[in-house]
Amino acid sequence: MKLRRFGRVMFGVGLAILVVFTSQGVGAALPPGNSVQQWNKISEDTVVASGAFGNEGLIYLAYVSAAVYDAVVAIEGGYEPYGTAIDAPPGASLDAAVLEAAYQTLRNYFPSQAATLDSLHTEALALIPDGMSKDDGKAVGIAAADSIIALRTGDGRMTPIGVTSTFETKPPAPGVWRLTPPFAPPQTPWVGSVRPFILKKIGQFQPRKPVRLTSERWVDQFNEIKLYGRDTGSLRTPDQTAIALFWTANANRAYNRVARELASTRGLSLLETARLAAMINIVGADAQIAVMHWKYHFLFWRPVTAIDPSVVVDDGFGPVPGFDDGNPATVEETGWRPLVTTPNHPEYPAAHGSLTSAMAEVLSEFLGTTDINVDIHGFDDNGLPGNLNAVRHFDTAEQLRSEIIEARLWAGLHYRGSTEAGVELGQKVAHYDLEHAFRAK
Repeated sequence: MKLRRFGRVMFGVGLAILVVFTSQGVGAALPPGNSVQQWNKISEDTVVASGAFGNEGLIYLAYVSAAVYDAVVAIEGGYEPYGTAIDAPPGASLDAAVLEAAYQTLRNYFPSQAATLDSLHTEALALIPDGMSKDDGKAVGIAAADSIIALRTGDGRMTPIGVTSTFETKPPAPGVWRLTPPFAPPQTPWVGSVRPFILKKIGQFQPRKPVRLTSERWVDQFNEIKLYGRDTGSLRTPDQTAIALFWTANANRAYNRVARELASTRGLSLLETARLAAMINIVGADAQIAVMHWKYHFLFWRPVTAIDPSVVVDDGFGPVPGFDDGNPATVEETGWRPLVTTPNHPEYPAAHGSLTSAMAEVLSEFLGTTDINVDIHGFDDNGLPGNLNAVRHFDTAEQLRSEIIEARLWAGLHYRGSTEAGVELGQKVAHYDLEHAFRAK
């Protein structure tokens, strides 16, 4: 097998997400909410402003939320820490610990945003009365940040943001992944080699193999996405199109917003807010590490490549024009395009399926019921790029999982079986992680 090397990626789509990244200006005011909510939003904004892809951004969000969680647990107790246990003096300020843990972690990984972070740090510190409690809380937060930074040093994360990497390829053939329009280099293959946060090993849960191109199941999935996932002339209803576009919102923003809104609507304490944010980001990171590992293992082709063999360039992955599937029961179509621009990484299993299923498991575990009863904010096609103006309500975890399977099909990004495999993988990863972390003492 060959190894392919690519240059730095400066653009692309992660999790089938198109995002407009904007930085906070220096002197920006603190977001609303308690200190955990505030620094969760600051962390989210910092990561998005860096230009990190979705799965890459989750790794950074996991670093910060782990430090904040460990700082709060050190003072409040009640749960096992994620990393090294920290001794906290009695009376240490929770707010000082939270802001210092988040600030120090963000400052370490995003030095280019120091001016904005310094301004927010100064503003937050000024709201806490001076004294021993404040000083002790700051010390706890710094210790938590230092501990997570040390723990994750050498974990396989690559810089600069958005960099691609080498990976083992397969011989060119029908079914093998090719670059897709706009033909950006492969998105962050290295994420699939990052040391997991809780899983024992990256490949701990292996999905079933992609469907065989000679099978009736392949014919069914090919024809289904060809009809429902196309940009024009689709069998989708207007509501189905809106749902497909809803799920193109920045998933990291959407799910961290869920954590902050649950903290407000359900009156969560700082400890429970920190725990929920850590569960969302750390479990989410593990789910995405796992799914990226298997994507670059299976290297299965995207619908746009399978349906229109002419939509290829001289990318080193096969001939021009590309292969058809060799199955007489499928009919290729020149000019077929998906509703949503295909992200620049392999198809199987579906990343958003993995992440959303993991989040469904997190919410079920945290709330103690599969009747999660949550609102999720997503993209409204009538609004500006990058908005989260649309809101959809989900009564149960299964409703959430079912919708993401349909949404990625209607978007023209994933065959039904791929998102089903992603959903199964995400649930397994989350179930394992939640059995081995964030447990009550």
